[in-house]
Amino acid sequence: MRVNLTKKEILNSLYMQIGLSKRILDTIFEDILNIITENLKKNKKVKIANFGTFEIRYKKKRVGRNPKTKEKKIISERNVVLFKPSKDFKKFINMDYDK
Repeated sequence: MRVNLTKKEILNSLYMQIGLSKRILDTIFEDILNIITENLKKNKKVKIANFGTFEIRYKKKRVGRNPKTKEKKIISERNVVLFKPSKDFKKFINMDYDK
């Protein structure tokens, strides 16, 4: 079963930990996302220490196939966002499996 963490849940968690109003936390959260987005557009890379790196990579157009109908279709050229986790983040995520 897949469970997604929502913006509302993040804001509630921050509210419980920090105690600022939810309106202020929402503004801060949106500002952080906007800073990351704008810097990705400009610099193509955003590195957050102990978390990871977001990077924009260009993909050329290519031929794809609908797996259901086997119909071939051109997939347009586009930029995609990649995320590479830091070593510390990978270590933290895999702590339970190292035992």
